[in-house]
Amino acid sequence: MSRVIHVFRQPERFVAGTVGEPGDRSFYLQAIEEARTISVLLEKQQVTVLAERIAALLTEVSRRFGAGVPDEVGSDLDPLSVPLEEEFRVGTMGLGWDSDSKSIVVELLAVTEEEVDESVVLDDTEEGPDALRVFLSPEQAKAFADRAEKVVSAGRAPCPLCAEPLDPEGHVCVRLNGYHQRSTVAD
Repeated sequence: MSRVIHVFRQPERFVAGTVGEPGDRSFYLQAIEEARTISVLLEKQQVTVLAERIAALLTEVSRRFGAGVPDEVGSDLDPLSVPLEEEFRVGTMGLGWDSDSKSIVVELLAVTEEEVDESVVLDDTEEGPDALRVFLSPEQAKAFADRAEKVVSAGRAPCPLCAEPLDPEGHVCVRLNGYHQRSTVAD
């Protein structure tokens, strides 16, 4: 079966979002252009890495090509569009700069059993996993990175000692070898 590449050259919206409660959330990226909506499932860490790499790429593009990115961009705080139908689970991610359109290109490839040849990333070959390819202006890319950071940080607070998420039911911290300090009540 041939590969399906969903291309969004001028998306109206490209956002990260979640479904579920902190500690049990599913992370999605969603692209919308005209009447087309594609949602892909990915891990929290992938959202974090993508946001960090986009921010770094924006800095590099600004330095090399003078493509200015405003410090403040409008925030998209709306929830993910429904119905939320997962197109695929993301495995490999690619990121690039298209100097012709002055866009950041994000490519998300579906998880596959086989190892992904890096030549299929940001390429239109017939073979390879399904993909979502989105072209973002520097402003859209900054807005995506800002929202993604907020979405990730809206989860459970990290333990100040081990950085693992704190659960409402309690937390056994490896830095304390599982022991909790007991508070004593003074008489």
